[in-house]
Amino acid sequence: MQFIQSTVGRKIIMAVTGLILISFICVHLLGNSSVFFGADGINAYAKHLHDLGPLVWVFRLIMLAVFGIHIIFGIQLTLENRAATPGSYAVKKMARANFASETMIVSGLLLLVFVAYHILHFTMHVTNPEISASHLPVDALNRPDVFSMVVLSFQKFIISLIYVAAMVFLFLHVSHGFQSFIQTFGFNNGSSLPVVEKVSKGVALVLLFGYISIPILIIAGIVKI
Repeated sequence: MQFIQSTVGRKIIMAVTGLILISFICVHLLGNSSVFFGADGINAYAKHLHDLGPLVWVFRLIMLAVFGIHIIFGIQLTLENRAATPGSYAVKKMARANFASETMIVSGLLLLVFVAYHILHFTMHVTNPEISASHLPVDALNRPDVFSMVVLSFQKFIISLIYVAAMVFLFLHVSHGFQSFIQTFGFNNGSSLPVVEKVSKGVALVLLFGYISIPILIIAGIVKI
């Protein structure tokens, strides 16, 4: 409890949960990229996950718990820092701050809303049920046609827009969050800070372009049924 109540302890928990989330986002992107191999690629990937049974939902719940802890501690630390920061020091601090760092709470909460929508959309098939894998005919190998669900969904401009916008917020959050993780564990110093910032932005850019390439290529008609 003392560890959780201390500022240093919560920063470490923030850093660890953030790294877990970034790792999951990277693995999730690899899985989603199977859509570029056509119906057989992503349908086989989805079938493999489905065959894991309850383990998939156990993993999802764990990741949601990690996400929740990350957000709660993030809000607490941000509010505490703002309350404890003198006005004169705040002006100096702003010289190093940027838009991504100043909007971490906003981008984090918007990503939470997006995750809820994403689960309702592709996992629980609550939104747009008429084009969900549970309502579409199975493919030639008797697997849920996840490929058609993804393509038909992203052919709708508003859905693609939601996903692209969410990935922009993900870029902002990761570009500062990955840098904060490195700083929390003291893996950088004054001279290495510019390199750390570039690496953080590089990781965020890879995730941004990797994720938005799916709806953009579907809207453009390059990936199609």
